[in-house]
Amino acid sequence: MQIFQNTQDFPHLPFAVVTSGTFDGVHLGHQQILQRIIQIAKENNGQSVVITFFPHPRMFFGQDVKLLNTLEEKISLLEKTGIDYLLVLPFNQELSNLSAEDFIQKIYIQTTQAQKLVIGYDHHFGKGREGNFEFLQKGVSNYPFDIEEIPAQDIDQIAISSTKIRNALLQGDVKTASKYLGSPYQIKGKVVKGDQLGRTIGYPTANIHVEENYKLIPCDGIYATKVYIENVEYGGMLYIGNRPVIENAFEKRIEVNIFDFNEDIYDKIIQIELVDFIRHDAKLAGLEALQMQLAQDKIDALQKINSLQSNLAE
Repeated sequence: MQIFQNTQDFPHLPFAVVTSGTFDGVHLGHQQILQRIIQIAKENNGQSVVITFFPHPRMFFGQDVKLLNTLEEKISLLEKTGIDYLLVLPFNQELSNLSAEDFIQKIYIQTTQAQKLVIGYDHHFGKGREGNFEFLQKGVSNYPFDIEEIPAQDIDQIAISSTKIRNALLQGDVKTASKYLGSPYQIKGKVVKGDQLGRTIGYPTANIHVEENYKLIPCDGIYATKVYIENVEYGGMLYIGNRPVIENAFEKRIEVNIFDFNEDIYDKIIQIELVDFIRHDAKLAGLEALQMQLAQDKIDALQKINSLQSNLAE
């Protein structure tokens, strides 16, 4: 996949099949659109093109939105789909002021030379979100491209959306989020020094710093996880919360106990995949009660990880 971050560098393509959107999560609904443009491109010896934006438009307008993907994660997920070209447009004042018609002319036509445009049923573009499939239909006879709309992708009669996935994660509903995403939700960050309390009770943890403050962190609690360190997979249990067992501990922590692991990984970037939710955070009587609870949490985490592995093997 070739990546471009401004319109001036984007190459001339003989048959560009284009889609655009924020693609937060690159969930199953998004994947249906992406596979469709790949299919059309192959049928016409053309090129599949995705246009996305950074920052997210809602971030630009000052809304406190938490996203399923960092830009790096989104690029990685898009690349895995087999897309040929990715254009990441900086969402700034100039872009936000483009009318829907100007967006069509400057981005779809002048920049990508689109021959075919495929958009999702709920996609909007242009100032005031004026542009959509109906807007395109009215003027399609004046455009040098054909248009196609992809309907909602449903699971269990529920239309998939990034908002529904975010809400599921904020309720600890990891399984629903994973089902809609088509893969486990991931948290990636650098291992930083903590107060090393966990090792005093037999459960050392790696404290994770997530640099991008717009990345959505699921609700407080304990999670069964897979942990990837330099492409090696481990089981683990993740804690998110402000450690109510510790007096005056108000800082939100993200820390993972990695099973069967005892190496120095400070300053390394690790990736965590959420397998399932175990329990909500709770204020326990003290460190001894915490130690007993963590022993049970580990049993529960291993059971959920092993159950997942068994299901994948079937």
